Amino acid sequence: MTRAPGGFDLAELLARRGGERYALHSRHLNHQLPRMLHTLGFDKVYERAEGAYFWDADGNDYLDMLAGFGVMGLGRHHPVVRRALHDVLDAQLADLTRFDCQPLPGLLAEKLLGHTPHLERVFFGNSGTEAVETALKFARYATGRPRILYCTHAFHGLTAGSLSVNGESGFREGFAPLLPDTAIELGDLDALERELARGDVAGLVVEPIQGKGVHPAPPGFLQGAQELLHRHGALLIADEVQTGLGRTGDFYAFQYEAGIEPDLVCVAKALSGGYVPVGATLGRDWIFKKVYSSMDRVLVHSASFGSNAQAMAAGLAVLAVLEDEQVVANARVTGELLRSRLAALVDRYELLHEVRGRGLMIGIEFGRPDSLGLRSRWTMLQAARKGLFAQTVVHPLLHRHRILTQVSGDRLEVIKLIPPLIIGEAEVDRFVSAFTAVMDDAHSGGGLLWDFGRTLVRQAVSGR
Repeated sequence: MTRAPGGFDLAELLARRGGERYALHSRHLNHQLPRMLHTLGFDKVYERAEGAYFWDADGNDYLDMLAGFGVMGLGRHHPVVRRALHDVLDAQLADLTRFDCQPLPGLLAEKLLGHTPHLERVFFGNSGTEAVETALKFARYATGRPRILYCTHAFHGLTAGSLSVNGESGFREGFAPLLPDTAIELGDLDALERELARGDVAGLVVEPIQGKGVHPAPPGFLQGAQELLHRHGALLIADEVQTGLGRTGDFYAFQYEAGIEPDLVCVAKALSGGYVPVGATLGRDWIFKKVYSSMDRVLVHSASFGSNAQAMAAGLAVLAVLEDEQVVANARVTGELLRSRLAALVDRYELLHEVRGRGLMIGIEFGRPDSLGLRSRWTMLQAARKGLFAQTVVHPLLHRHRILTQVSGDRLEVIKLIPPLIIGEAEVDRFVSAFTAVMDDAHSGGGLLWDFGRTLVRQAVSGR
């Protein structure tokens, strides 16, 4: 690492103080994060990363099946994205002058819209929640209506507007008042039609596959919702922040069904290449022209760091890699291999309830067993806190098999697999072998898994 002028030496700083990482977080950041990591046994020290793997100081490799909650779609430190960022820094562009039009935002918008031919314009922000906030504002302004519908158990972000369409009460608690939005059940077209009949609905925001629990929209729901919304002059907003850019085996998850053409589409996460935060809201020309209706309104919605050169370069590089390396097709083929091999285990293990998802977005759900011995242990965990069994599976996957996974949401007995889209058969073999070993242990009636479960019970009880 070349030393920067002026005396600042990043390598020296990390070498001298990198070992304080958990203490620094405890003192200066979210103090509950290191506490939680320690409780779960996740307070490890990873020294470096590449592709779908981490390495610790002893040289042990860890398979990443989380991809930073979907951010690392291409894995870590993809050489094409790295080179693009080096190139854009070396170019010393006159970035963010605020009073010119640089080429990179237009080029990235053009590439994104090429995958969404029914849409014409893009707004660039800095995150997924900002992309959703943009869609909410644009939908309200374009329709002149105040209310957005969303689905129960949805997750669209944690800023105030996106929190208003968050379907999990745990995230909303204590942050009222929020915007006057209304939840319906995913798949309930009758409820959607009842709400639309009130005449004040601007749109419905929906994840084609919900991240919390990995629940795909029922077949025909998006098509039916689109028809109802347009009949009532409202908009369909697709939140593709996690599902977009190949995650589910199509470029966008809504493309799984023919004829779905959302009026606004939100993307982020994988567009960053894992380096520079970026979010994008794609929309119809008439919506943008209504929001930006005159020169007086040119900055009515903007972002200080939106369209910055580094983010745009990263996004362009990501889209190039997706095309050049057939990443979307790999996600579809490898995801089906992983899902089918896991689904084949459902009849073998009574604790394993269902395997669902598309592409490399897979949910593994556990459920109440039938046999008396296993049922008593399951009941013990459920009485302390729902979701603890899934956590007992995550723990040995990390500690015995060096595979990083996590539960799909609070109080859910679901593990969500969202690995880098570049994984192949070797990674599938490694995960299925490890998961089978953990399930064997769970069904043996004893072992380290249930010992860790009792530890989690004590933690849950003491934390009440």
